[in-house]
Amino acid sequence: MLAIPFSSTKNYKAMTAFKVHNLESAPEKSKALMEPALKSMGMIPNLYGTMAESPELLQAYQQLHQQFTQTSFNAEELTVVWQTINVEHECHYCVPAHTAIAHSMKVDAGITEALRNESPLANPKLEALRDFTLSVVRNRGNVSSADLEAFYAAGYGQKQVLEIILGLSQKTISNYVNHLAKTPVDAPFQAFAWEKETAQ
Repeated sequence: MLAIPFSSTKNYKAMTAFKVHNLESAPEKSKALMEPALKSMGMIPNLYGTMAESPELLQAYQQLHQQFTQTSFNAEELTVVWQTINVEHECHYCVPAHTAIAHSMKVDAGITEALRNESPLANPKLEALRDFTLSVVRNRGNVSSADLEAFYAAGYGQKQVLEIILGLSQKTISNYVNHLAKTPVDAPFQAFAWEKETAQ
């Protein structure tokens, strides 16, 4: 068991708290990665501010996000993959953030609510996408032949299997960072605050 000196418990907590950087405090390499968000969104998301401690991580996350949005998936399908992973990983930050993103992408509110609440999706193809994404996450990629065949039968192919892995790579970075850092949810996303039903 880790021994913490009796006089330094407070300092220990301060040392383990992750800093949310702004443009002034961020490492030089991260500033150029944060500025576009400030220009386009009028703010630097706390996720970026937290990741900024490692410019390499922030850059990798942003590049994965860009690549995933350029896949064959449409806005609804991107949302299904993102939110399925966020909800499964119980990410307190990413579920609200991607709810706001889904609204900005004009995704039907019924889809986002079903994903947040883990209730069935009305569209069978989207439901198949969620089912397969969950299978990939829960089985660490060791999905069964039956799961693959069901995914293909829904109208998807090997390209989409690989694209899900790309999306999972992106979301694993953000979800894990948020778990460790307890990233504060940004004010614009707080209206979409979320907690997993079974955890309430």
